Amino acid sequence: MTRRSIPLSVLALGIAIALPLVAQSPQPPAAQTDKTAVPEPGSEPARPSGKVLFSRDDAASGSDKPTAPNYDDKLTVSDAERSSLTFTAYDLDVHLTPAVAGISVRAGLTVRNDGTTPLPRLILQVSSSLSWDAVSTRLAASPGTVTSLRFAVHLVDTDADHTGRMQEAAITLPQPLAPGESITVTALYSGAIPVSTDRLTRIGAPTDQALSTDWDAITPSDPSATPLAGNVALRGFGNVLWYPVASPPLFLGDAAKLFEAVGNAKLRESTATIRLHVAVEYTGDAPDAAYFCGRREQLIAISDNPNMPAAESPGIATATFAPRAIGFRTPNLFITENAASDTGTPANPGLIAAITASGQYESLPAYAAASALVEPLLTDWLGPQPDTALTVLDHAGQPFEDDALLVRPMRAELAATLAPSLAHSLTHAWVHSSHPWIEEGLAQFISLLWTERSAGREAALAELQDADRSLALAEPENPDLATTSASSNSMPSPAVSSSSNPSAAQTPFVRSAGDSLIAATGDVFYRTKAAAVWWMLRGIVGDEALKQALQDYRQDSKLDRDPAGFEHTVEKTSHKDLRWFFNDWVYRDRGLPDLRIENVTPSQIDTRNGATAGWLVAIVVHNDGYAEAEVPVTVRSAEASQTMRLRIPGRSSASTRVVFAGTPTEVDVNDGGVPETQSSTHTRQLVLPGK
Repeated sequence: MTRRSIPLSVLALGIAIALPLVAQSPQPPAAQTDKTAVPEPGSEPARPSGKVLFSRDDAASGSDKPTAPNYDDKLTVSDAERSSLTFTAYDLDVHLTPAVAGISVRAGLTVRNDGTTPLPRLILQVSSSLSWDAVSTRLAASPGTVTSLRFAVHLVDTDADHTGRMQEAAITLPQPLAPGESITVTALYSGAIPVSTDRLTRIGAPTDQALSTDWDAITPSDPSATPLAGNVALRGFGNVLWYPVASPPLFLGDAAKLFEAVGNAKLRESTATIRLHVAVEYTGDAPDAAYFCGRREQLIAISDNPNMPAAESPGIATATFAPRAIGFRTPNLFITENAASDTGTPANPGLIAAITASGQYESLPAYAAASALVEPLLTDWLGPQPDTALTVLDHAGQPFEDDALLVRPMRAELAATLAPSLAHSLTHAWVHSSHPWIEEGLAQFISLLWTERSAGREAALAELQDADRSLALAEPENPDLATTSASSNSMPSPAVSSSSNPSAAQTPFVRSAGDSLIAATGDVFYRTKAAAVWWMLRGIVGDEALKQALQDYRQDSKLDRDPAGFEHTVEKTSHKDLRWFFNDWVYRDRGLPDLRIENVTPSQIDTRNGATAGWLVAIVVHNDGYAEAEVPVTVRSAEASQTMRLRIPGRSSASTRVVFAGTPTEVDVNDGGVPETQSSTHTRQLVLPGK
């Protein structure tokens, strides 16, 4: 099938670059000739190997045709080379042809050598279904001259892409790139991104489960297929390598290395800038909008032949996303065919913008009803109006979320069933933060608040404790011995780091086991632990002070740029010094507390006129862990209870005394709201003197 020609006027408006393969059908890369074995679970991944599929040496003018494949040029690429590069800027011009799953890209890339030795070549990868076409740079000595760079390519097995392989290019530089130095190159690549389940089916996953997980693809519109609200759905590193990356081979069977690598890349490159211009070819009705990294831009459509019937008229639709910092995400792109339907509430009519396939509207009432249920909670805690609408894109497969974009199957279901997850997602419509522990942890916390409001406090605590079990496994037993790239016991002041070096404020250190929340790369920290931190903070300062702090924080963007901004905000609203808490739970990873009731001493208070005045109960609690914690201490009887809060430093004991009017029967320490290394509830039955 050959692609129709596009008039120059349309191309000029659609994509203002000359992509080498725009006028021909995307071609799949050459077949792999030397496949790297997939490691068994728990084993070290095999060193990637492969025969060179082709080598290109374009002339400086860029006009020479590529040379024939060179199968004798063997590549020897080390993981150190792959891991040395950090992307600091992306400038992407993307041309999509959904009818043939086609994509052609001109990628301007600025990379920095963060390794310890000079790099004579750059090692970059894209999906195995794509082909590298050309790479060039502008030399500092003659900035006006474009110099083509030699490169060789081979296929390498990896689970960082849904095909189970990546097309790796070794690009020879004019001179070695010294540590700390950067270079900007322009790479052209093209091909197709169809649905692929190869990486999962090769390790034994059933095809239907693999399809549900690996749904990334560029697909033609097909009304007979499962209804989808868009035909371009590309998530990014760890799912599909539709943009260049620099990564060692990673495998799902090799512990959690794939997920750790994705998290580290998101954190390391969160300050990189990214720009996108996208052009989409279509026939008939033009697609509606593009969503890139959670942002929406309306597609501007130009018909190729406006005199043809609408159903047959070809055209091109374009959108441009201005440069901005990527943030803690992998770049993702969605193209939607239909306009959004408003499913908001009377108070917030633009609360949810739902995008469904044509005629698939039966799920919309459930989303409208669920948003009406959770809206009072959100307005109470976060303020009366969201910053943006939550866009829900109806798409088969496992859900995906980026900022205020939620991609998930939309079904007609009970509003009460939908409400907990919608409370989480709608939080992103109210609060936008550059800090993952705020962005994701707060959304998880609001979901817990919804559980508390709808099912009771005990249900919320049970949900929190269930999540904390995975956190206890991830935390280091002794944080002072955990491997870090900086001291375990010291950290630059967040405020100083923010002003002197923005990237340092984002990544003060990264642990191999255990992360501070401001340097967290795994969701067990920036979601699970962060939700517990919000819950604990609520217990320490109270609901009203925390609500006011959240609403003040939303209104001042300068607070978000300072990693200590929220600490200062909540200290102001609560009139409490919270440095101890943020030091042990946010700025450092001190592990988890490990509490035990060391001693309980009940003493009867002197009687007056023959009446019992009550009991004085002295409680001593020891913390065998390293993180300081403030927990509720409750004295109970069959009829009543009384609670006080007790702060216990790490590796220390603390005591409190409770005057109890009745006859106490037990003492409880921690109610499950503070995560611990073991049990997060402690009970001691009382034996009263003289009883």
